[in-house]
Amino acid sequence: MRYDTIRYDVDDGLAVIELNRPEKMNALNTRMRAEIADAVKRAGGEARVVVLTGAGKAFCSGQDLGDRANAANVDLERTLRDEYEPLLRAIVDSEIPVIAAVNGPAAGAGANIALAADVVIATQSAYFLQAFSRIGLIPDAGGSYILPRAMGLAKAMGAALFAEKISADDASAMGMIWESVPDIDFESHWQARGRYLANGPTLSYKSIKKVMRASLGNTFDDQLALEAKTQGECGRSRDFKEGVLAFLEKRAPNFEGR
Repeated sequence: MRYDTIRYDVDDGLAVIELNRPEKMNALNTRMRAEIADAVKRAGGEARVVVLTGAGKAFCSGQDLGDRANAANVDLERTLRDEYEPLLRAIVDSEIPVIAAVNGPAAGAGANIALAADVVIATQSAYFLQAFSRIGLIPDAGGSYILPRAMGLAKAMGAALFAEKISADDASAMGMIWESVPDIDFESHWQARGRYLANGPTLSYKSIKKVMRASLGNTFDDQLALEAKTQGECGRSRDFKEGVLAFLEKRAPNFEGR
């Protein structure tokens, strides 16, 4: 696929997908949704970690309400099912870690696409906004699933009903995201985080994603069984053998991702 609304780059195992409609605060249109989904899947075969970030001052302002001639009559059910669901699936089901480097405001579907990532790192001046109720809608793009689990039901309900901005610092304090970083350090910080994962045990990361996400719907007994099975698989990997050997030899491990 040719990319018109995003930039895609891979360097030494780190894939960076930059939403590139800065004049629209990186608002999501049909083309961008398809391109992001394609790029995330592509990164799974070309890299060991993928970072989503935005060009300009915003991460993503959500759905581009000017994307259609008559936005008020758009078939939202079809749009969510046919355009947003494949994008969210690409992020959640990716076999490599997905980092959202939130460089500015993340609103509506833009916020929830970021929150679907495995790790969210935000610059301190960024904020998250569930703007849906301002135009008579509910949180979508996975928001109704992600938010109660990330924030707790009480905070998620308030975020959805009042549609108020949540600062990056507050989002970090309440466990909604992994961390908030001073603006001056933001880019170098998320790049360092990405490089760390790109040099890590990729099979372990894939397995961590699987067991952590499965735990949200599993019973305790089911989760223990999944842990044992998955740990057995990891224990047979080359990376596990290398990790143990490096520990015994008091050196940094050289993980191959298998």
